[in-house]
Amino acid sequence: MSLLNEKFSKIGVDHAPGQEGRQQVGEIRFRGEKLPGKPVDFSHGDVDAFEPIPGSLDEFAAGYKRGGKQAYTEYRGGGSIREDLAAKLAKFTGKSVSADNGLIITPGTQGALFLAMGSTIGRGDKVAIVEPDYFANRKLVQFFDGELVPVRLDYLGSTGRAGLDLTQLEDAFKAGARLFLFSNPNNPAGVIYSPAEIGAIADLAEKYGATVIADELYSRLLYDGRGYTHLCAMNINPDNVITIIGPSKTESLSGYRLGTAFGSPRIIERMEKLQAIVSLRAAGYCQAVLKTWFSEPSGWMEERIMLHQAIRDDLLKILRSVAGLEVRTTEAGSYLFPRIPALAVNIQEFVKVLRLQAGVTVTPGTEFGPHFTDSFRLNFSQDHEAAIQAIERSVKLIERYRK
Repeated sequence: MSLLNEKFSKIGVDHAPGQEGRQQVGEIRFRGEKLPGKPVDFSHGDVDAFEPIPGSLDEFAAGYKRGGKQAYTEYRGGGSIREDLAAKLAKFTGKSVSADNGLIITPGTQGALFLAMGSTIGRGDKVAIVEPDYFANRKLVQFFDGELVPVRLDYLGSTGRAGLDLTQLEDAFKAGARLFLFSNPNNPAGVIYSPAEIGAIADLAEKYGATVIADELYSRLLYDGRGYTHLCAMNINPDNVITIIGPSKTESLSGYRLGTAFGSPRIIERMEKLQAIVSLRAAGYCQAVLKTWFSEPSGWMEERIMLHQAIRDDLLKILRSVAGLEVRTTEAGSYLFPRIPALAVNIQEFVKVLRLQAGVTVTPGTEFGPHFTDSFRLNFSQDHEAAIQAIERSVKLIERYRK
């Protein structure tokens, strides 16, 4: 096996676990009974259920008309676009952002994550990650030959906070971890780190000279009037922080493959060098679409939040009707991460059962940490009625396969 193939074999399953062998089903039948609704893929959001930011296509067309000037931007992104973004991101986070040396536009936030980790992880480096957290985090640490140091998130046993075990985080730093990676809001649990937790992360990173990568992809999609604390705005060495955010999820611009990373000029420079090798730049014409980000029409974001919150609330009611099922109310983002009662099959088998017998695709909890053998993640950014019917079908199967 070549070194390149050996490296990529470490990643394991593809970017959307649970979809292998996925069937496109016209109608859903189980034991001859036609079930209501249509197939729903909860492993990612339904891009057809929500319209992208108004004017995004017009900006793309304008970028196209600018031709080569737009197509061949600097590797870190077009200068004027970065200037516009830097001002918007500074206002959003409360922290100054340098358009010149502290910001890079990437091919999606997944691209930003790859570049940030590739610029900070060497072979044998210890990397502290949260469990559960975004499934690509552990795969990328392994890909770059780093050593995983898990930190527990007690999301079901905590109120008023995400539930990060700060003692374990300090122990990870004491053991030699010099990089901490976490998503806030958390993917898959949908919880927000409290100001006290973010402050403690900043203090520990300062104490041990650690770098922190904060994935804040869903930090605009907040429910119930909740607040949000940005790590970069805390008392932490700005040269040791990278923040990742993009318009792909909340703003429904996934197809343009746009993301941003900002913070440490030292790390941003390394990310640009790596991007120049891997993909040259984020797609040039698509970069123009970023002009619409944070510039949505009045009330547009509020309506987007309201619609998602209504779906969340209806799904929670159905899930909580199941005896023994535990699920925390999503505070931000579009994920639910229920812990289901003991079943007669394991979680991988049950995920297949859901797909084949109910037309429902979910991501098994083991993608977010090896201990989550009784959980699955679902993205409720879907057609509202279809999502309700899909969860009703799922609940029936949980009851049918319960021990």
